[in-house]
Amino acid sequence: MNTPAHLIFGVAAFGRPEVRRTTLAALLGAMAPDFSLYVMSIYAMRVLGISPQRVFDELYYSDAWQQVFAVDNSFILWGIGLGVALWAGSRAWTAFAAAGLLHLAFDFPLHTHDARMHFWPLTTWKFESPVSYWDGSAYADLVGAGVVVLVAAALVVIFLRYKSWWVRGGMLALSAFEVMVSGIWRFAF
Repeated sequence: MNTPAHLIFGVAAFGRPEVRRTTLAALLGAMAPDFSLYVMSIYAMRVLGISPQRVFDELYYSDAWQQVFAVDNSFILWGIGLGVALWAGSRAWTAFAAAGLLHLAFDFPLHTHDARMHFWPLTTWKFESPVSYWDGSAYADLVGAGVVVLVAAALVVIFLRYKSWWVRGGMLALSAFEVMVSGIWRFAF
């Protein structure tokens, strides 16, 4: 699933309008599993001058990159993080970890050959789903339509709970990015 949808879902599920810190933590937790991909791909393309095609056709699948993704996409590690946050009684860290786990729960069934090692360090096994959020040959059109419906529902929840126009505007901008990005993926692939 595209990152903007993850951010919207994280805020809708775990943000708290009365506690900005918790909402920010939910937003950051929803972003965290994709953060390394952004950092590594931007560095490879902008600093090292590697073509996007090579980044996403070769480097993405390299052992080094897959190992990084195994760490930040591990249900095991995020689950431990959630357990520690709950034990410590921290609402912000709980929102962060729960939003990260929600991100993984959405990603798990939506990656085909680009799957990640979601149960690392216990195993390096990857679930290669027959369904993809980006690959048109694996039902991306249907998934994209479903994601748009879920994003719309999450926006309703956010608009009912949050009165801040900053939050509402930010979530509307993210939803526009989601529609734009998912359209680009469907067109490109």
